[in-house]
Amino acid sequence: MIEKMYEQMGISREVYDFSQRIWDSLKGRFEKIDQVSEYNQMKVIGAMQKNKVSEACLLGTTGYGYNDLGRDTLEAVYADIFHTQDALVRPQITCGTHALALALMSNLRPGDELLSPVGKPYDTLEEVIGIRESKGSLKEYGITYRQVDLLPGGGFDYEGIRKAVGERTKLVTIQRSKGYQTRPTLSVSAIGELIRFLKAIKPDLICMVDNCYGEFTEITEPSDVGADLVVGSLIKNPGGGLAPIGGYLAGKKECIENASFRLTSPGLGKEVGASLQVLNAFYQGLFLAPSVTANALKSAVFAANIYERLGFPVVPCAGEERHDIIQAVTFGNPQGVIAFCQGIQQAAAVDGHVTPEPWDMPGYDSPVIMAAGAFVSGSSIELSADGPIKPPYAVYFQGALTWQHGKFGIMKTLQKLVEKGIVSADFTSFS
Repeated sequence: MIEKMYEQMGISREVYDFSQRIWDSLKGRFEKIDQVSEYNQMKVIGAMQKNKVSEACLLGTTGYGYNDLGRDTLEAVYADIFHTQDALVRPQITCGTHALALALMSNLRPGDELLSPVGKPYDTLEEVIGIRESKGSLKEYGITYRQVDLLPGGGFDYEGIRKAVGERTKLVTIQRSKGYQTRPTLSVSAIGELIRFLKAIKPDLICMVDNCYGEFTEITEPSDVGADLVVGSLIKNPGGGLAPIGGYLAGKKECIENASFRLTSPGLGKEVGASLQVLNAFYQGLFLAPSVTANALKSAVFAANIYERLGFPVVPCAGEERHDIIQAVTFGNPQGVIAFCQGIQQAAAVDGHVTPEPWDMPGYDSPVIMAAGAFVSGSSIELSADGPIKPPYAVYFQGALTWQHGKFGIMKTLQKLVEKGIVSADFTSFS
């Protein structure tokens, strides 16, 4: 009956059989993902119980938002989950880029220097920093930027980093995930090693980690290994697919206070900012986040194994340990990227009838195609894929609220590639 259902959903018998063989080989791997999820689930429940989350916390406020019990309790929960002194979790933070910009602009001052020891940051941060000219960038405020690229194998260039840390270096930004690059994602352990090296050179450096796509993929977070700030988006992992908007910062009290004054106003800080009607979704999404992240990880592992078996370069590799939910697949041509994204869109429950095409998105330096039939617009913890239409023509797949949806989405991408003649329908040689 399941085979018949997949056939009705547009999956050929050849694609179905090949996908089933891949899945059968992964069941042991999936058990390990579930163990990490179980640990993180207990961590989330423990933080909620410790802070006495109650029904009153779910109600929200309007206006100024003074004495918002639910908002303040949620921030205490986040601080406990990330083992930090404080946290800022707000619907007024519009996206991950906004959260990162907020962290940078509030903790850097004119004359300071920002250092990235892990290469170029994600595209949308280029205008925030001033790598690409934009009004209001850090560069306009006299904040300089320096970058040390990763070594060819993906390791840290420690000698280059040592030389780059100078008297004006105030804040180091460490992007955990790969962004639109085919470099390895950084493990929590590797991030800790880098932070210890940096602090040995200059102890008062603020080490900030862009934690987007990485939350709950391991049993520890970057804040457990020395990060002064961890930053992310609620429409990725920690929102559990329910948060309709928002971002978070967790870290040292002074860093969070600086960010709160920048988000609202000097003198007001965390005291204002109504939570409106989103707290129920924020709490329940956080509660679901460990299991939803596990489903996204299973989907990513499945995708890596499918496409590596077919001969396409994948990052991470099929058998590699995972540190975020993103799976990169390099096709080497735009047709592969477009077909993959169109397959993901066809698997969506929302807007499954829509055909995505590349377009000039704000904040990017090339046309980008994005597939995201989501209940929350743009939510990349939901089944989604995107990629810039430029060499090496790689697509970046992430999300899936359920493993079953992730499995179907990847099968649909393969079906689309077969239909476009990019992949042969004869899978017998890959069994």
